[in-house]
Amino acid sequence: MNRSRILLVALIGALLFLFWALGGAELLTLERLQAERAALLNYRDANPFFSSALFFTLYVAVTALSIPGAAIMTLAGGATFGLVWGVVLISFASTLGATLAMLLARYLASDWVRQRFGTRFKQLDSGIEREGPFYLFSLRLIPAVPFFLINVVMGLTKIRIATYWWVSQLGMLPATIVYVNAGTELAQISQLSDILSPSLLGAFVLLGLFPWIARIVLAWSKRRQLARQWQKPTQFDNNLLVIGAGSGGLVSAYIAAATKAKVTLIERHQMGGDCLNTGCVPSKALLRCARQAKMINQSGRFGITVAEPQIDFAAVKRYVQNAISRIEPHDSVERYTGLGVDVIQGSARLVTPWEVEVTKNDGSSERISSRSIVIATGARPRVPELPGIEHVDALTSDTIWGLAALPKRLLVIGGGPIGCELAQAFARLGSQVILVQRQAGLLPREDQDVQALAQAALLDDGVELHLATQALSFENRDGSKLLLAESAAGEVEIPFDEVLVALGRQPNTENLGLEALGISLDAQQRPILDAYQASPLSHIYFCGDVMSDYQFTHVASHQAWYASVNGLLDGLWRFKTDYRVIPWATFTDPEVARVGLSETDAKAQGIAYDVSTYSLEELDRAIADGENHGFVKVLTVPGKDRILGVTIVGSHSAELIAEFVMAMKHNLGLNKVLGTIHIYPTYAEANKYVAGVWKRSQVSARVMAWLVKFQRWRRS
Repeated sequence: MNRSRILLVALIGALLFLFWALGGAELLTLERLQAERAALLNYRDANPFFSSALFFTLYVAVTALSIPGAAIMTLAGGATFGLVWGVVLISFASTLGATLAMLLARYLASDWVRQRFGTRFKQLDSGIEREGPFYLFSLRLIPAVPFFLINVVMGLTKIRIATYWWVSQLGMLPATIVYVNAGTELAQISQLSDILSPSLLGAFVLLGLFPWIARIVLAWSKRRQLARQWQKPTQFDNNLLVIGAGSGGLVSAYIAAATKAKVTLIERHQMGGDCLNTGCVPSKALLRCARQAKMINQSGRFGITVAEPQIDFAAVKRYVQNAISRIEPHDSVERYTGLGVDVIQGSARLVTPWEVEVTKNDGSSERISSRSIVIATGARPRVPELPGIEHVDALTSDTIWGLAALPKRLLVIGGGPIGCELAQAFARLGSQVILVQRQAGLLPREDQDVQALAQAALLDDGVELHLATQALSFENRDGSKLLLAESAAGEVEIPFDEVLVALGRQPNTENLGLEALGISLDAQQRPILDAYQASPLSHIYFCGDVMSDYQFTHVASHQAWYASVNGLLDGLWRFKTDYRVIPWATFTDPEVARVGLSETDAKAQGIAYDVSTYSLEELDRAIADGENHGFVKVLTVPGKDRILGVTIVGSHSAELIAEFVMAMKHNLGLNKVLGTIHIYPTYAEANKYVAGVWKRSQVSARVMAWLVKFQRWRRS
């Protein structure tokens, strides 16, 4: 706490001490007010303007300092100045005092609380930004909620001062009128409970609940208005209808079938979606092949001499396809039909809020109704509109698996996870890989130390990097393919044989009939949804890549639970999607895994943190395996063991991160990790060792000096 804050706290403390020491509390009692009522009226008549100003100032001071007695002063205002002038004085004085109290709480405690609770305030700020006036107004209408508590809590948020003023003045007005009016009848009041009888207090509670009731009614009315142009079926074919059989759609259908609901699953292409057919499964199988080639090349490190590996790209493709084939039964039509899911292969389009028109792959069509609908149509690679790109047969993460031969020169546009993974894999398999990245570093969502390790790994595998380089256009010149790009050094020409575009993905929202039903899309063509993954038509839900910033299979499965359960319980109960702890990994070598905040995130959000880092160069198992490169980095609340975020770079990072995901999910700190037995020798020991690094950093030099003296005394 800086000097100005200390002085302000001291001043407030001194004022409160003087108030109590001089008997101020005795003045703010009902008995004293009734005894002094005649004197107050005489003073008002003698000094009408000064008495109003003095009362206004004292009221502001009492409310700003949160001194008990505002209710008595409100009665005094009514008894002294009457209903109209009393309401005017007290309404503005109470609002000014409440605003000052809020600002005091913000100035004195907001920074400290945000440092202590970190990311927990991010969700609160987001809610206040969207609905702060609504919450504040509801609380102000209920006198049973202590107003000083409202002032303090709101001071810790980022609610605007002007908003706080007008909402508070409006929200406190009904109770002000009641109390001021009671003050005009002061002689009939024997105790404060006479003012707020159970019936009157109940009325205020109902008044406070009115905005919530109004919101429910308005939402219901809006849904009715959206749906009234369509005829709602009197009976539904399904409890749940799912469009898309990728990760999100499969999990949604599985959950519905497990609860014995009638469910239909519609897929126009391949069961399993991108993850099984063109994403996670084939890419990880390819990475395994590439890693094997790397291991053979490095076998001399382990005292084993072998010939240089010969890459049979056709055999590599067979290995990849075999991995898909072995996993495919998990996502097959036969399996889901056996679970009780009605699987239809075809394209679906919403024609009413409860019905879809399905054009089957055999050419026939059918209209199907459902009480609730889950849309899980996924996303596809984004291809930029660069001049000449249509003449170079650009590949994406969807189409690269169709390559007949290993490219001699592979150009990769994009240095995100997909671009880095596939660039490293093809380089290890023997392609000359050139990677062009617009940003100054690879994996731009990660910290600079992570980017440096990723860059070093790709360079070590022979990838030619062009960072901070903007792709401009493509050309076919004399039978050769060229990329024209611009960097700080000027324009460059990069020849290649095949080009992979890895610049992110865009949602599949076309031809679904969304706009006709009033489901709007944002600038990225994602549906605009509420916190429950629901559209304005609350029985239509979304999950997976079609709606999410987190385009990962495990997140799609996570969202599928909420979409399906909320859909099955529609109208009865709903669960808000929990995004507090989302892990992800990039499967380069070394792997990069993260959960929670990075240092870059924390700095950008103004969140204070301590950082503890353990180098895998010191880990026994990593040394024995020849994999001792990378680190475990943990961000914690300053002075606390609560975990804000973890980044792991190294072998098995995607496995190691799970312990920290569990810890963060269940609010377990580093002390718990440190106190858990980890098998020796394993990579998992790194998690315990980084907790030890944190623990040692918490021991002050003064404590260590005392321990030295204590142990010396014990030896004597």
